[in-house]
Amino acid sequence: MKAAIYNPYLDTLGGGERYTVGVIQSFIAKGYKVYVEWQDKAIIEKLEKRFGVSLNGTSVVDNIERGDGYDACFWISDGSIPTLRARKNILHFQVPFTNTNGKTLMNKMKLFRIKHVVVNSEFTKRFIDREYGVSSKVIYPPVSVREFKPRRKQNVICYVGRFSNLTQQKRQDVLVSVFKKFYKLNKDWKLVLAGGVEVGNGNYTGSLRELAKGYPIEILESPSFREIKELLGVSKMFWSAAGYGVDELKEPEKVEHFGITVVEAMAAKAVPLVLARGGPKEIIQNGKNGFLWSKKDELLEYANKLVGDYELVRVLGRAANEASVKYSQDNFIANFSKLI
Repeated sequence: MKAAIYNPYLDTLGGGERYTVGVIQSFIAKGYKVYVEWQDKAIIEKLEKRFGVSLNGTSVVDNIERGDGYDACFWISDGSIPTLRARKNILHFQVPFTNTNGKTLMNKMKLFRIKHVVVNSEFTKRFIDREYGVSSKVIYPPVSVREFKPRRKQNVICYVGRFSNLTQQKRQDVLVSVFKKFYKLNKDWKLVLAGGVEVGNGNYTGSLRELAKGYPIEILESPSFREIKELLGVSKMFWSAAGYGVDELKEPEKVEHFGITVVEAMAAKAVPLVLARGGPKEIIQNGKNGFLWSKKDELLEYANKLVGDYELVRVLGRAANEASVKYSQDNFIANFSKLI
């Protein structure tokens, strides 16, 4: 059996690419030979290194011909509906697209060839179902939760996410500004910002370094999977401001659609303090396995509260770790395999 994979964003090595890796693994587990459309043959090695997985049984080809001649085709949409030609077609939306004129007669005809429409969160589903007139299925992204373990915790706050000020803004600048206030009362703490560098992003990391001057703030570009595991393992807190300043109802594509690194932090017992926007609201129960914040002062207040309460850090960290299991790689493969 042959499966075709199309993801136009593979080299960004972000959350959607981790999802694609999980799909590939699911097909391989079912006995499929997997073919990925991409121009650079080294992409498989890059995916393996970034996400700490093995993709043996995967080939890279120039064109999967929209699934023609394949038993199954998994296609990540760029907002359009493709004409897919495999025996079984699965269309995935990793972005809550709006204003695409998705309910055209042509799109409805194309959707007849698609067996399943899959999304990465209830947040994304809300917009996709309305925009395209479909009933999509939520399969949460795969997270290698067993790979992330708490280590000897240090006074470290971290964030892991692309250095981006383009479509989906991660807003590391907000984290820097809040940490500078936090540092006035907590001189023995440091902030580490880690993530890939988005192509065409200008000098965003340079501007962050300028903003962080004089403070114990480290910027780690394009970290390996091992480095991310180590960072989350020693961190006591995980901060996220992704989507800050965005109205999620008007511009849902600009907020976090799920939050894989949030779950990775939870698995490592780093207490998550995340912006109350988008997908993370499905992951975090405020005050039970982390905190949801809306204003900078709230983030600062929660962080200072954790510094002064070791027992709260322990309880929230343990609850976060237990909740992370729901999003495991095993659960993803089991759920996706039902579609196959």
